[in-house]
Amino acid sequence: MDLFNSALGRNITFIRPAYFIISGFIGIPYMKYYYVFLCFVYIASVLGNTVVMVLIYLDHNLRTPKYVAVFNLAFVDLLGNTVQVPKVLDIFLFNHFNISYNDCLTFLFFCYTCLSMQALNLVALSYDRVVAIMFPLHYQTKVTHRFMFSLIAFFWLFAIIALLVAVGLLTRLSFCDSVVINSYFCDHGQIYRLACNNNFPNSVIGFLLPFLILWLPLFVILSSYICIGYALVKVVTVNERMKAFKTCTAHLSLVAIYFIPILITFTMSARIHPNARIINLSLTSVFPPMLNPIIYVLQTHEIKSPQRKQIMVLPLSVLYLIKSNIS
Repeated sequence: MDLFNSALGRNITFIRPAYFIISGFIGIPYMKYYYVFLCFVYIASVLGNTVVMVLIYLDHNLRTPKYVAVFNLAFVDLLGNTVQVPKVLDIFLFNHFNISYNDCLTFLFFCYTCLSMQALNLVALSYDRVVAIMFPLHYQTKVTHRFMFSLIAFFWLFAIIALLVAVGLLTRLSFCDSVVINSYFCDHGQIYRLACNNNFPNSVIGFLLPFLILWLPLFVILSSYICIGYALVKVVTVNERMKAFKTCTAHLSLVAIYFIPILITFTMSARIHPNARIINLSLTSVFPPMLNPIIYVLQTHEIKSPQRKQIMVLPLSVLYLIKSNIS
């Protein structure tokens, strides 16, 4: 079977490859240990995010607008790691480096959509904190279920449309030379740079996507905390100030573990080895979904106090069932 499937016609130069080759982890030493680590990360992510989603669904006290966003974040984290980690393990652990053209674009779409929604969901949670601290008397009217559902639905629609545009622009590209993607997944930038026809629209969307789904959300979040800091300065007593700030610690932790590794990787990309950069990028995408539920369980009073027994029982029950099936 030929590597390329070209369009019919004598003078047609458009070439669509039958498959791409994912080569990101090939040649990096001791990668089998990293694959074991990815398995642990994925299992912990599935258990943790499932716990958070089940608790919010079962406990009526947690069905507040804030926890609508928390539930969506847990769902996105679960979906993101489920889309990414098993496929990465299948590619590199079982040497299935070839991925079909359509599967690659589908893989790209879901990976980027989940990564986008993680950042946009943090914006929704930052809005909740801004209103809670700056306008506490109007919180019930400004942060309603309808508003939070509408905001999250808008973010989903925005992310899906943006990624559909990016994927649609990739389908107009012709690949007449290399089909090797030097990444651990179907990376948008790696794909369009392989094209042998005009890829200027793809480079534009490649510039706009990080701005819209990473840097703009980060700017909005930082601006919200500048407003929160300004409001806390006006609080008279230190105890009230600290009490108000503690309500933001969980969200700040989520923001830190999501954006700081990305910022470090992008700002130091020229100074680090390409292999190290690929591993760092993979960690920035799979690690936050594992840590997010742990942070909310340990730092959020509404989840931590009344549901402690349920939180402990569910993961243990799942592990017991897995052990029973294996034995």
